[in-house]
Amino acid sequence: MLINLNGNLVKKEEAVVSVFDHGLLYGDGVFEGIRVYGGNIFRLNDHINRLFNSAKYIMLKVSLSKKEMIDEVVRTVKANNLRDGYLRLVVTRGPGDLGLDPAKCPKAFYFIIAAGITLYPEEYYEKGLSIITVPTRRNTSEALNPQVKSLNYLNNILAKIEAKNHNSLEAVMINNEGYVSEATGDNIFIVKDGVLITPSLHCGGLNGITRRTVLEIAAKLKIKTREDVMTRYELYTADECFLTGTAAKVIPVVNIDAREINGGKPGRVTGIIFREYMKLTKKMGVKAFKD
Repeated sequence: MLINLNGNLVKKEEAVVSVFDHGLLYGDGVFEGIRVYGGNIFRLNDHINRLFNSAKYIMLKVSLSKKEMIDEVVRTVKANNLRDGYLRLVVTRGPGDLGLDPAKCPKAFYFIIAAGITLYPEEYYEKGLSIITVPTRRNTSEALNPQVKSLNYLNNILAKIEAKNHNSLEAVMINNEGYVSEATGDNIFIVKDGVLITPSLHCGGLNGITRRTVLEIAAKLKIKTREDVMTRYELYTADECFLTGTAAKVIPVVNIDAREINGGKPGRVTGIIFREYMKLTKKMGVKAFKD
């Protein structure tokens, strides 16, 4: 495995970050998780655009242009001969002193990891997940806008710990108003009376790239969609439910807080969306290898 460390391809054992980097000290940085399917870096331009938007929001100047960053991602994929896998692209504030002031960090630092990821065991794509809602509330937009994919994921991690403590692989997070926001690492969808519904972004969820892809698929298939506020009641009484994310792809949910969804089996619409999504994974993106 070769890690792209600020433009240098180094062995995993040699890939080190300064202990004075504010990404480590304070979670001061941004990241993207990106998938590679059959040598196709799925929706790479969308990921890079979001990375730069996140960086702009926190006033972090990325040392490369968007095109240069895309080129570095492609170079890393090629160097690792990664035909199918997962990329983690991270930009930190860079090394500084022990104070909070980001101005003490003269230059941002980036690294790209090309590896694999298994968020959920493969069997759950066939039989579906059982998940729970947890007491940990989603951060408010006023505290940290959820559209910023920052390095500080402690809010999500605390919810994940609660899920694990209750033998669940995933947790749904609720905002301070009692509305469903998102799962710890995924967006959430339900199907009710033939309509595909996902929480409005103002409820605290990330505008996920897989989320957007699913909405595009639904529009193409003429499946009615709605972005709306959603409570536990809507989750418990849904006809179908599934989660979406770059790492998760599209995975069915068949039980929420001990309430069965669709008789405990993945739903028909979920299956259609999953199949259409997988068709797109090798078409939409940047080809890293010549055919």
